Amino acid sequence: MSSDIWTPEELSSKAAALAARSWRIVEAQHQASTMKVTDTLPEQDILERLIDETKPPIPPGCEALHFLLMTPFRYSAQNPNGSRFRRPNAADGVFYAAEHPVTAIAEMAFYRLLFFAESPGISWPRNPGEYTAFAVEIATDRAVDLITSPFIDHVPLYDLVDYSASQAVADRARQAAIEVIKYMSVRDPEKRPNLAILSPKAFARHEPVDRQSWKLHLDSNGVRAICEAPHISIAFDRDAFRADPRVKDFDWSREAVSPR
Repeated sequence: MSSDIWTPEELSSKAAALAARSWRIVEAQHQASTMKVTDTLPEQDILERLIDETKPPIPPGCEALHFLLMTPFRYSAQNPNGSRFRRPNAADGVFYAAEHPVTAIAEMAFYRLLFFAESPGISWPRNPGEYTAFAVEIATDRAVDLITSPFIDHVPLYDLVDYSASQAVADRARQAAIEVIKYMSVRDPEKRPNLAILSPKAFARHEPVDRQSWKLHLDSNGVRAICEAPHISIAFDRDAFRADPRVKDFDWSREAVSPR
């Protein structure tokens, strides 16, 4: 990280315009969970408002955003290692997205597998998990593309476990008023681009502009993902994520259980 290319001044000099549609994956549980414990729509609306009052304050600049766009800026990073461009417990949020929904699915598939790797006593779920992919429009004059020269050759940015180098880059990018970092996905087999949106100012529209419904199924063969419309099906076999030491020796032999 001692190279001059990582100074705020150099990053600022490489800032360029970026307009793109990007995709993010979330579990499709928000409204279904409150529906289960209420009898009418007015009751459900009251419960959701009460729940919202217990959440952290809405950060400045996010007041007009749909909750799906706002959420990554509203909550601190809970992972003790943080994430690729966000330090542990950092107040400043990062909205992670991908230029292609399949890339976002690959990222989600890995982290679902990692959950089971870190929970060896948990059985495979019998039914697939339901997820929503939603698209957002990005438009900014302050984006930096780490997939281009001179940044692309800096391997530490893409370490599978240690995020310290990329977190330091994000710190300096914020100093340079960079709003979006474009970088390569390490989970997508085709290494397509991800976007780390550092500022809500980068959203061109305040709500999602498209949605897809996905189902993810994990079992002893790997991870399968199916989109209902448009029809897309992809699979990640046992070796898909073996490069990451956290899942390299994953024990695939666990039973599947039906939900109660």
